[in-house]
Amino acid sequence: MSKNIVIIGNGISGITCARHLRKLSKHRITVVSAETEYFFSRTALMYIYMGHMKFEHTKPYEDFFWEKNKIDLVKKFVNKVDTKNKLVLFSDGSSIGYDTLVLATGSKSNKFDWPGQDFKGVQGLYHLQDLENMEENTKGVSSTVIVGGGLIGIEMAEMLRSRNIAVTFLVREKNFWDNILPVEEAKMINRHIGEHHVDLRLETELKEIKGDSTGRVSSIFTNNGEEIPCQFVGLAVGVSPNIDFLKNSGIETDRGILVNEFFETNIPYIYAIGDCAQFKTPPNGRKPIEQVWYTGRMHGETLAKTICGQRSAYSPGHWFNSAKFFDIEYQTYGVINAQQKDSEESFYWEHSSGKINFRIVYDKKDKTITGINVFGFRLRHEVCDGWLTEKRTVDYVIEHLPKANFDPEFHKQYEPEIIERYNKQSGKSLKLKSRKGLLATFLK
Repeated sequence: MSKNIVIIGNGISGITCARHLRKLSKHRITVVSAETEYFFSRTALMYIYMGHMKFEHTKPYEDFFWEKNKIDLVKKFVNKVDTKNKLVLFSDGSSIGYDTLVLATGSKSNKFDWPGQDFKGVQGLYHLQDLENMEENTKGVSSTVIVGGGLIGIEMAEMLRSRNIAVTFLVREKNFWDNILPVEEAKMINRHIGEHHVDLRLETELKEIKGDSTGRVSSIFTNNGEEIPCQFVGLAVGVSPNIDFLKNSGIETDRGILVNEFFETNIPYIYAIGDCAQFKTPPNGRKPIEQVWYTGRMHGETLAKTICGQRSAYSPGHWFNSAKFFDIEYQTYGVINAQQKDSEESFYWEHSSGKINFRIVYDKKDKTITGINVFGFRLRHEVCDGWLTEKRTVDYVIEHLPKANFDPEFHKQYEPEIIERYNKQSGKSLKLKSRKGLLATFLK
């Protein structure tokens, strides 16, 4: 029997769910969003500001794709959900009914009630409208402040520096992203931020924002009592699930919308996926809320199967993430804690340039690997994921590193330096077991 499925949110989770629902069924599908009519790549917003691409280049599908695939798009703001009558109520007074409802509403930027946070020129960066505001708010400015040491903060810093705008970066921790990165990696990123002419202020917090007579930000005060003049403040202190519209709906929430491994809420035929979903019992090694692009895609695909009768539990496998800190690429596989556990050991290598490093964490008893960090060069996801699944030892991985090297031919290979350092530290005499590409032809 055909269902009327409404998806609130047209980000990666909602759109992936819609696409796979269409592949698997002939259900009526409606996607609702107040942000944009068409799906776009949120991770590409910074490159629009930097002039590397236009907005239309961030849309993975042609505008005709949706009508062709019979996916209805509604650009309206959702005020509330009437779960009793199965209605989604819009701000313009209209509504839409549903048989099945998918909540994929993403995140919103955090604010922490700082005095002056509502002055013009103070904003976060998450939605397309935030990008449009940033474009307007940074016209003609000379000095800016970014608050918060995460990935959004580093993106905002890179965006502003691309226009030669001065940036002061406030990070309350001892090192950048040191709740995620071990100290060596964090200190390397500290240096790299400085090399890009960003004034990084560690162990410094925002206390107050001051404005001028026009209502625009004019300076900020730190917890150290210092006043820093600025005409723009970027708030990059994390994001939270976008669920305010669900108050009094009867749908159970905590930080996010509470779901089980099938993305089911406490109300039948209502599901939640993506940034807004919070697992009651997270998958092994995972956090209750996953705010990552690739996991959102997995959420959408998995839920589509369940809605279409192929009941599927979410089983994401090993953790993976990637990012970029100005021009240093970063990948992580498995679990690497900022503070190493007593049951773990790790091997760390850093290139003499101070911009490339490699870390592998492993169990102290059986030497099986639990995580890999790499900065400045790329490893193959399927190989690293396979090593974790197969519970390979640290010795095995070090010997077989060339198998994972993703970089093209004739790029510098770092495996010989890595294994030389490992042998020196461990007292072993391991040798590289395999080489890739043309180099292997000459070294057989």
